[in-house]
Amino acid sequence: MNNLKNELQDRYYTEGFISNFLAIIIGIITALVFVAYDQVTYYFTTLFFNTPNNSLPIYIILLPAAGGLCVGLISYKFMKKSRCGVAEIVEATALQGGKIKSKFAFYEVFLSMISICTGGSVGKEAPGILAGTGVGATVADLLKSPDNRFRTLIACGASGGIAAAFHAPLAGVVFVVEVILGELQTRTLIPVVLSSVFSTLVTDIIFGIQPIQVSYYGMESPFREPVLYIIMGLLAGIVAAIFIKCTYLTQDSFEKLPIKPYLKPALGGLVVGCIGYFYPQIFGIGYDVIKQSLNNELAMQMLLILLVLKIVAFAFTVGSGGSGGAIVPALFAGSMLGGGFGKLVNYIFPLSTAPAGAYALVGMGAVFAGVVHAPLTAMLILFELTRDYSLILPLMLTCVISNVISTHLHEESIYTELLRRRGHVIRAGTEVNVMESLTVRDNMVRDVLFLNVKDTAANLLNLMHKSKHAGFPVLDNQGKLAGIVTLHDMRDKVKQGELEKPITQIMSKNVVTAYPDESLDIVLKRLAAHDVGRLPVVSRKDRITLIGIITRSDIVKSYDREIVKRMQTGENDNLKPDGR
Repeated sequence: MNNLKNELQDRYYTEGFISNFLAIIIGIITALVFVAYDQVTYYFTTLFFNTPNNSLPIYIILLPAAGGLCVGLISYKFMKKSRCGVAEIVEATALQGGKIKSKFAFYEVFLSMISICTGGSVGKEAPGILAGTGVGATVADLLKSPDNRFRTLIACGASGGIAAAFHAPLAGVVFVVEVILGELQTRTLIPVVLSSVFSTLVTDIIFGIQPIQVSYYGMESPFREPVLYIIMGLLAGIVAAIFIKCTYLTQDSFEKLPIKPYLKPALGGLVVGCIGYFYPQIFGIGYDVIKQSLNNELAMQMLLILLVLKIVAFAFTVGSGGSGGAIVPALFAGSMLGGGFGKLVNYIFPLSTAPAGAYALVGMGAVFAGVVHAPLTAMLILFELTRDYSLILPLMLTCVISNVISTHLHEESIYTELLRRRGHVIRAGTEVNVMESLTVRDNMVRDVLFLNVKDTAANLLNLMHKSKHAGFPVLDNQGKLAGIVTLHDMRDKVKQGELEKPITQIMSKNVVTAYPDESLDIVLKRLAAHDVGRLPVVSRKDRITLIGIITRSDIVKSYDREIVKRMQTGENDNLKPDGR
């Protein structure tokens, strides 16, 4: 009997079996938590915003401000500055073995609920992801899981959250691979898939499958329309970059405001309330407005107005300290952009282009891909939301183009930009070389000691004695870089007694330089390749205007400072207030 028990334990009680079983549990609990969350937000949103004759009372202007005040007070009282969003989950999986504090994740879900119920212009997917990761972290904590399992269970929660929010199990899995983990491994993939599948099963049992109902769309002209979709992909990439930049510009502006932190979300909510009083379509999640765009029910002027106002309303909601997701607002902006573009091409080419709703559908995926830098997730979410395969080719084309353009205009996604500002450059789920995140501009010496072309070896020797430095740039009479001279040059080219030898006969004229926007990683490799100890830093405009100097020792000191700083701020890092 004991032998059978031991054999069963050896066969089934493995890391893979444990992770898969826990993934199913996490998927089910995540779905139940999200269902409760969704029902509460639906009830209060209906209560506040479904009024007779669709006429909103004047107090509606103050409702988002009241919600913002609640968010500000709760976060200030219970979370201090430790907010938790999708960016923090990416940071945790890349740098901390997936370990997050589950209570902060659940706090953020509650704050997102308040934001959405009171008209905050945000999405519901971030609360879904946070609910899932909170469940995953709780299970991992209770079982005292090792780092590798902790990270896997966090990923399972995130996958289950996306699956529950969009009824999109495939997109949930791919989102985790593209955004959260940045990698694909079999030991991680299987539990992530199981969590996503069971989360979707539970939400479908309770809600039923609810894809967005749209008319059938296809390409009318296989020769002309691909060109039009390429143009729309370019526009979507530009809009996505504006979406990200506007969000962080607003956040920077609110950080500079000399008012109490808990009042800032209220101020942002007041702006949203003023916009929403005249254009209530920007309140909350906005699925109904997206459906109107997909079904060609909005005029072109209204589509373009809502495109701009949604970006502004989202920026003021989260930039001021509100909570909620960025995916649905990105889908909203994309549908407005695509719908407007579709109406324009319908006017120009009325007989050879698909209805505007087709372009709205494709635009949703394109802007989402550019904002999150996850083109495959964007394709799958649109496919699973609509259950329509007919536009998969233009969808793939525009998502890829939008992602390329957005990345070119703004290298970081809406999630990783927050981490970059904290000094973490995350790629493929891991932090890149610390040196790559440090720039020459921030670490060079600006007060440079230099020599003039009229100086002599005596001047060089005197400057070396006074400064204890072993090399100096040489400037011409116009103050431009003419060369560099070092102790090595002095030894090789100046004989005893030749102190009046012109510096122009000693210096090296082929100067290796650095630019202020280059990373220390690049500069360190350049120093090694040319076997030199210092590089003059020059302007990119003319390459001879000296603006600083950087040495090997400067780089080493900067690296040491950064490592110490990250160690000191590791667990107590003051996180930015947002739920993205």
